[in-house]
Amino acid sequence: MNNPQMVLIVDFGAQYTQLIARRVREAHVYCEVVPYFTPLDEIAGWHPIGIILSGGPASVLDEDAPRVDPGLYALGVPVLGICYGMQLTAHLLGGTVERAGQREYGPVPVRFDTRCPLFADMPEESVCWMSHTYHVTQAPQGFISTARSDNCAFCAMADEERRLYAVQFHPEVTHTQYGRQLLSNFLTHICGAAGDWTMSTFIDRAVEAIRQRVGEEDHVLLGLSGGVDSSVAAALIARAIGSRLTCVYVDHGFMRAGETETVKDVFTRIFPVNLVAVDAGERFLGRLKGICDPEEKRKRIGAEFVACFADEARRLENVRFLAQGTIYPDVIESGSVKGSAVIKSHHNVGGLPDDVASRFTGGLVEPLRMLFKDEVRSLGEALGLPEELVWRQPFPGPGLAIRVMGEVTADKLAVVRASDAILREEMAAAGLTRSVSQYFTVLTDTLSVGVMGDECTRENVLALRAVTTDDFMTVDWARLPWELLSRISERIVNEVPHVNRIVYDITTKPPATVEWE
Repeated sequence: MNNPQMVLIVDFGAQYTQLIARRVREAHVYCEVVPYFTPLDEIAGWHPIGIILSGGPASVLDEDAPRVDPGLYALGVPVLGICYGMQLTAHLLGGTVERAGQREYGPVPVRFDTRCPLFADMPEESVCWMSHTYHVTQAPQGFISTARSDNCAFCAMADEERRLYAVQFHPEVTHTQYGRQLLSNFLTHICGAAGDWTMSTFIDRAVEAIRQRVGEEDHVLLGLSGGVDSSVAAALIARAIGSRLTCVYVDHGFMRAGETETVKDVFTRIFPVNLVAVDAGERFLGRLKGICDPEEKRKRIGAEFVACFADEARRLENVRFLAQGTIYPDVIESGSVKGSAVIKSHHNVGGLPDDVASRFTGGLVEPLRMLFKDEVRSLGEALGLPEELVWRQPFPGPGLAIRVMGEVTADKLAVVRASDAILREEMAAAGLTRSVSQYFTVLTDTLSVGVMGDECTRENVLALRAVTTDDFMTVDWARLPWELLSRISERIVNEVPHVNRIVYDITTKPPATVEWE
């Protein structure tokens, strides 16, 4: 199979590296991220149609500043340096980089030489987002300035003969008015990208990579949580190696209504794998008996899950690879980009007992490692996973146990599970399942006085939480229609025993978190 056109993004530790990758993918061009210390021969071996050098927090003048092999500029591949990437290009090729007399941070008007193909179909002046203390004061031989601001003579530079380009600002952020156009110009006009990358091409490539990595006889074990990431990873690996994938699904008893049944149906009927479904509800409840502290709950559930998974793993033979549904934001949040291969081998399998971890001699399979969440959902749809799995609400690992305030009991779980099911039904009926980022119910540890029929009651207060967000770093409470809130409240009070009062959480993050515990 022919590899798709690929752009490599060389990461220097920038906070926006993942955003560059997202913008390239949005242009339907496949890209992968590699750390700056990737050997030159490995970069050349990818046969990229273009290379983008990211920004970064360092100064190129520091002795230990991250570098690339200067031979990168002689590969004959178009290069675009962004911020630190521009300064590094100038520094390595003989230009001059100095501390700016006036730092530039935030929106800055920039004037462009629109004869440069990088700025095709852009106005001669627009606002760009700057974030730098140092800047280029003299371009390397062969380069000319192609953009300037009042404080910077080299907001961009180009050596068009060698197809080397650089910009001091950040085209990947929305605050740069024509940033997407600039990146599109680089990808299409300069790199010659066809812009025809789709999830179908990703599936073909990932399946081939999994088969090459795992071989024709070895087996893979995956911990299936029922969440979007692990489910899509399981479906993709199953497409590649079929029954040589074993999925261990540990039902800790804290799942939402119908979720365990859905997981079992999908991975026995639609994507047949060796599914080991463990009913461990009693085991987990026993570990939480008398525990009210939220952090202690999480720790005990996490430890018990590992123990339960390890027990099942010990029973399996001839399994050399461990699979995970790691996605790109997980990699970014870990603080280091380890690499960009579809399959990442010999990765840390920490958390498992040594006798279990040592059995995975083939390493770790992470086929979603370079995908964003929305891309994972698109992949799930392309693979044929049912909508209820692909568009599953974000759900914490401890499940409903942290949506029960205080000690977790079977009776309390029944209340929150039934109320959550009603909330999800009504949100779906109102057509809000995709416009509201997350919604759920919380059983508080507060009792309130009520009147039901002719009797005075003293029952539970139940909270509703619904939020909107782009990244879950900050969230706003969802302005649900009053009629919808009224209908949800009436149904829960009438249909769920032991609840006589409903409250709606209208707190943003910060100061609150999304979950209550």
